[in-house]
Amino acid sequence: MPERPLILTGFMGSGKSSVGRVLAKRLGCRFIDLDAEIVAAAGCSINDIFARDGEQAFRLLESSMLEQVLSAGKGCVLATGGGAVISAQNRSLMRSRGVIINLNVTLDQVLARLKGSSDRPLLAGDDAALRATALMDEREQFYADADIRIDTDGKSVEDVSAEILCRLKGFFE
Repeated sequence: MPERPLILTGFMGSGKSSVGRVLAKRLGCRFIDLDAEIVAAAGCSINDIFARDGEQAFRLLESSMLEQVLSAGKGCVLATGGGAVISAQNRSLMRSRGVIINLNVTLDQVLARLKGSSDRPLLAGDDAALRATALMDEREQFYADADIRIDTDGKSVEDVSAEILCRLKGFFE
């Protein structure tokens, strides 16, 4: 089990939560989904937070919850939200407290995985592909600044988890 949290980053639909659950089980440690923690603390869905308070309020709540989780999250696997990396404060915190593992995904895979999804407020409505492209481009530099980067296209959750475990062995040696 890792001493520091393993922090999964990546665009929405990259598989952070699914891979995180499998990875935590294989490592025998706790899995934490940052978005689920935010929903529990706020008492409403992320869509509701965005609709009621806006993205900026959500990002403040996200940063606060990230700080709480990483303060107490030794030996866990943490799946962040896709936009957690846009805050310099969040990136600094993740870098200082954990091992950052980015799950890289192509636009085509994102659109296929999220087709019909109604719980992604930043992709709601028409032109989801254009918005996804813009967001991916905007965030790429932050995703790329990870300790470990894994391409997920065409791979099962189990395969991605196994690849992370192999890369972690090299990372800690």
